[in-house]
Amino acid sequence: MSSANHPVKPTAKTHTRFIILGFIFIATVFNYVDRATLSVAAPFMSKELGFDASMMGWAFSAFGWAYVLMQLPGGWILDKLGARLVYGVALIAWSAITVMQGYVYLFASPFIILFVLRFLMGAVEAPAFPANSRLSVQWFPNKERAFATSIYAAAQYISLALFTPLMTYILQALSWHYIFYYIGAAGIAIGIAWLWYVRDPQQHPGVNQAEIDYIRSGGGIPDLAAARKASSFNIRHIKALVSNRMMVGVYIGQFCLTSITWFFLTWFPTYLYQARGMTILKVGLVASIPAIAGFIGGILGGLFSDYLLRKGYSLTFARKTPVMAGMILSSVIICANYVSSDFIVVLVMSIAFFAKGFGNLGWCILSDTSPKEVLGIAGGLFNFFGNIASIVTPLLIGFILTRTGSFDYAILYVGLMGVIGTFAYIFIVGPLKRLEID
Repeated sequence: MSSANHPVKPTAKTHTRFIILGFIFIATVFNYVDRATLSVAAPFMSKELGFDASMMGWAFSAFGWAYVLMQLPGGWILDKLGARLVYGVALIAWSAITVMQGYVYLFASPFIILFVLRFLMGAVEAPAFPANSRLSVQWFPNKERAFATSIYAAAQYISLALFTPLMTYILQALSWHYIFYYIGAAGIAIGIAWLWYVRDPQQHPGVNQAEIDYIRSGGGIPDLAAARKASSFNIRHIKALVSNRMMVGVYIGQFCLTSITWFFLTWFPTYLYQARGMTILKVGLVASIPAIAGFIGGILGGLFSDYLLRKGYSLTFARKTPVMAGMILSSVIICANYVSSDFIVVLVMSIAFFAKGFGNLGWCILSDTSPKEVLGIAGGLFNFFGNIASIVTPLLIGFILTRTGSFDYAILYVGLMGVIGTFAYIFIVGPLKRLEID
């Protein structure tokens, strides 16, 4: 019978991009869990090894020093070698360093060894989020990218919500050393699985042409590997990125959001344990509540942004609206200084973290606006400026605690970050568009 009477149906597109998103999510969860191991271990570890608040501030910040310094080199390596290889090897390496932190007590100068290991961890983790951004551009069209970004950005909240109670249980049942052993071993296994499955879209055996066409027609760049081979590093690229008003505003906003994140990643368990007098097991449970709220906020922020885009609103309105709303609402954390009820404190922290998650679309905005030829370097610069907060926040809070013995000014500082970030998006960022470089 003639084929004209039976037209061939178009091939249904595969959905491998969502499996890749699952791998990105799990890898990012452990990216944050490995960072948070020290915050959970800190109250007992510092007592056993004789670390005061100032020393713990330096230990917390060691990660940030290397993380910031390695952003541009990490971005350059990412542009040259691609996300699959760089991310997989980095995940295995930083997980191995996590395991080593459980052995610092064996050394004559445990603080120096801890500082060095945290520094090395920061260096190895540097390409992770630029890799996430690069993968989201390769695998997702514009109308799905905010959702994809919100998923991997929400991993930080899941890491705290699920693993903080687990780590406090390990701490109570065994000791602080085993937190590092178990979390590090799990990360190594995930890194091996990543290298086995993850590929670029056009090299992945589970992707058909229909899915590739869908990604490309929607504004994604599935053949980014070709752009990687064709591009070369030029100092003018960095000058173009750091002198652009839109990007400067985005950098400031990300610094402010990251400041809020690093309070919860470093000093929050100590705040609950010391300032609020909670037991370590209660700390594990209570610390998970704001994290769950942050996760919900992160998912809703991404979905809301994509919804606005599908409804025909401009990219600028669809991305900036949830960012500004979330950051200004996050300043409610200041109210924690004026209430005595533990329930109200947790409620305030949960609202603040929900708001921070809702507005955490910086990486999505970066994916929408960065020059496609240098996505790794653009991501490295973005993470460089944002994660200066990973140095400043732990050190400043440690200094405040040493001088005042109170968290009040620390909470005030974190709350003001939300206000400053909102102002940056209102008065500096302006319209969002993809930056073109010669």
